[in-house]
Amino acid sequence: MWRGRVCFLPEEESHDIAKFFAIKDKYLNFSMKYSGLVTDMKNRSLLLGTVFVLVLAILPLSAAAVDPALCPEKTLSVTGSGEIMATPDIALITTGVQTQNRDVRAAQADNARIMDGLISALVAAGISRDDIQTSGYSIYPVYDDDLPFGQKITSYQVTNSVRITVRDISRTGEIIDITVANGANLVNSISFRVSPEREQALRAEVLTMAVASARADADVVALATGTTITGVQSVSIGSVYTPVLYDNRMAAGAATKEAAVPTPIEPGQVTVTAQVSITYLIR
Repeated sequence: MWRGRVCFLPEEESHDIAKFFAIKDKYLNFSMKYSGLVTDMKNRSLLLGTVFVLVLAILPLSAAAVDPALCPEKTLSVTGSGEIMATPDIALITTGVQTQNRDVRAAQADNARIMDGLISALVAAGISRDDIQTSGYSIYPVYDDDLPFGQKITSYQVTNSVRITVRDISRTGEIIDITVANGANLVNSISFRVSPEREQALRAEVLTMAVASARADADVVALATGTTITGVQSVSIGSVYTPVLYDNRMAAGAATKEAAVPTPIEPGQVTVTAQVSITYLIR
């Protein structure tokens, strides 16, 4: 519902409306004065009825003077952004076991035996089974390309990969060493991210910063244009982005089994960003 607005119409429209109001007041005053002199009730009712119809005809014209469509709200639209640097608190390691044998079943059996020992070692080190997930399993034939006529399968290669979620990020290097020491000969990728709980807290903080940034810009523009912010018409929340960091320094192969010190892994920091668009009411 439209309420409480003052609108200034063009000069010619205001002049016409003023004339209509003058006519209305003139007829009302005349009718009230003259009706007292008319003693015949029938004639008095006729006179008042005629004036009432005339007033009703004039009222829509007066209503047009405050039609909201004729005086749209004045607004100021701005966009604000927020940015926070945060340290990831979860590491995701994708590692695997690759075996090869002329007999595909033997390659599968060797792979299953090594992977079973690797998973048991991870559980013994405190990694929950819920945080160990198979990410890939493949069997590929290996060909002898040196033969002059056609290709011949010489063996079969079986690869089984798992993704390990490390919730104590300081143990990332240690967990990699445990997998390698227990038969892993592939480390496909390492990534770092923010946990859902931490991400929710960061989201609230970065959105608050974005709103404050938008208001600061709006205040500057309002001051420069001689206007005053009176309220908020609308708010639109853009994307809140929390990136994932990837460290593929070990993707080409596994670490050595005889590592003298734990594999050094640095998670770095991620930048959480957000944007909001706000339309303010001004006068």
